[in-house]
Amino acid sequence: MLQSYHRQVWQLLACSCLLALFAGCSVKKLAIRQVGNAFAGTGTSFASDNDPELIREALPFSLKLMESLLAEIPDHQPLLLSTSSAYSQYAYAFLQMDADRLEDLDFRQSQALRKRAANLFVRARDYGLQGLEVDHSGFAVLLRADPKTAVLNLRKEQVPLMYWTAAAWAGAVNLSKENPYLIAEIPQLEALMDQALVLDPVWNDGAIHSFMITYAMARQGMNSDPVEESKKHFEKALEYSRGQQVAPYVAYAESVAVQEQDMELFESLLSQALSIDTDEYLQYRLVNIIMQKRARWLLERKDDLILPPLDAID
Repeated sequence: MLQSYHRQVWQLLACSCLLALFAGCSVKKLAIRQVGNAFAGTGTSFASDNDPELIREALPFSLKLMESLLAEIPDHQPLLLSTSSAYSQYAYAFLQMDADRLEDLDFRQSQALRKRAANLFVRARDYGLQGLEVDHSGFAVLLRADPKTAVLNLRKEQVPLMYWTAAAWAGAVNLSKENPYLIAEIPQLEALMDQALVLDPVWNDGAIHSFMITYAMARQGMNSDPVEESKKHFEKALEYSRGQQVAPYVAYAESVAVQEQDMELFESLLSQALSIDTDEYLQYRLVNIIMQKRARWLLERKDDLILPPLDAID
């Protein structure tokens, strides 16, 4: 696995070096697009890796190189999607999650990490919007003016861009609740994610439903019970992922079980999350390892998150 990863990195580096040879030539743009195509496909090798720290150290180089390529080919939609996705995942897995664990130990450092994560979420959102603009010129302006109408022109094949744009947007809002400008943009991210769910509810083995498990509990203006809505999304996420992903169990435990102060449900969900063999489902291995780490951290904090019943207190 690591040999495959290293071989791919060296291939990409070799392609990058070739760009210097084409400086001033008409084929330079073609060469850059070929490198862009190569980078747009790196997600699969990362997803199956079993070493999160290796990916933590590798991603910054990849991200900056992708940004350098986009400066030359700003309309490369697959690369815009990969860059938006990679920045979103890096911000959550390696900044926000670290910030959560640090909060009780070093509040100042925790806040600094959250600020960095929010900044990268915004960057990821902007690359996602840029990707949607490739096929829909003026989309970002229309989205601000009339979110629900703007998203009606989007198509099923654009669901990945819609998802990562909205997920990054939500991440930025979550970490920037004091920013009135971001809060005012919530209808835009909701319109994107709602339409993505309509267009392709099964996409990426239920990823949109996994997102909605948590988001339903925080969403304003819902006419239905948020716990019931979250439960529906949880069940769909398990169905579409065939129970092979850790994330839905962790999301439901962290949102619904904590909100309901249900220790039995909390422990049961996280136990199921930890029972998943991360080596059995290679396409989810990296994210499953990361989410199991969060599951263990949550279990360590269970007495802080869920208070004992009143009749159990002396």
